[in-house]
Amino acid sequence: MTSESPFVLFGGSSHPELSLQVAGSLGVQLGKVLMETFPDGEIGVQILENVRGRDVFVLQTIARRPNFYLMELLIIIDALKRASAKSITAVIPYFGYARQDRKDKGRVPITARLVADLLEKAGVSRVLTMDLHAEQIQGFFDVPVDNLYARPVLIEEMVKQGLGDFVVVTPDIGSIKLARAFAKSLQVDLAIVDKRRVNAEAVESNALIGEVKNKNVLLVDDICSTGGTLKTASLVCKRAGARRIVAAITHGLMPDKAFEESAIEKMYLCNTIPLVEGPYKDRLHVVSVADLFGKAIDSIASAKSISSLFSPN
Repeated sequence: MTSESPFVLFGGSSHPELSLQVAGSLGVQLGKVLMETFPDGEIGVQILENVRGRDVFVLQTIARRPNFYLMELLIIIDALKRASAKSITAVIPYFGYARQDRKDKGRVPITARLVADLLEKAGVSRVLTMDLHAEQIQGFFDVPVDNLYARPVLIEEMVKQGLGDFVVVTPDIGSIKLARAFAKSLQVDLAIVDKRRVNAEAVESNALIGEVKNKNVLLVDDICSTGGTLKTASLVCKRAGARRIVAAITHGLMPDKAFEESAIEKMYLCNTIPLVEGPYKDRLHVVSVADLFGKAIDSIASAKSISSLFSPN
């Protein structure tokens, strides 16, 4: 007989803090793995735990150094497969390359599909992620994909902080489904900023659909990369007479950028990506998603339904 846990949780090098938090929420120790980078830049991995016949979870967020962390994840998965793990679930809080999910112009790749193919080829048997930029990416996989939603966690924290009554505003048409879900949960009105992207770094807005005059505004989006979308939307709302403007996002790639020359007072964001120290740290309120991922991992390992954890409604 053995007393070891039926599953093992490993953490890659992309977000050690979140890996430890998730392990703490599960009441387990992180699995031991040796990771090193050789002088020529190649990644070396050795699994230091017995994983034969066990369910394994690997947490790695594909951000900051997406190419390096994606390759590291693939190598860890391959090592686990060759060590005879029963199943391998890739826990990817931020799914890198998700914005490259279609051919919107000639001669461009569908990189999100490529990442899906690489993960499956490496040996992953399931993917657990959060707020996919495009939910249809789940269809790129031939293995189960569980997409958790950060909205309930963000709303719970905002209510604790006494956020009050706000109009939910989507900074572009692409986030309207997310904004509608926020508005429904908060039982408030919805407004839309009509945004058009000029290039990879610049956006422009032409109209505001809805009423924000003399009202508080909650801007919601899944990703803050350059910050341009949120910044532009905040200025549009301010010109339309909004009083106070705060934002709620899931993935903060470069959240500080959203505050530069904008009207945003505060931002609630999840810790799916390690936070980089910046001048606007005091205006960021980080909400941990460790418990939510812990519950999902426990449900998967116990073969229990997790539909209540990722219901979008």
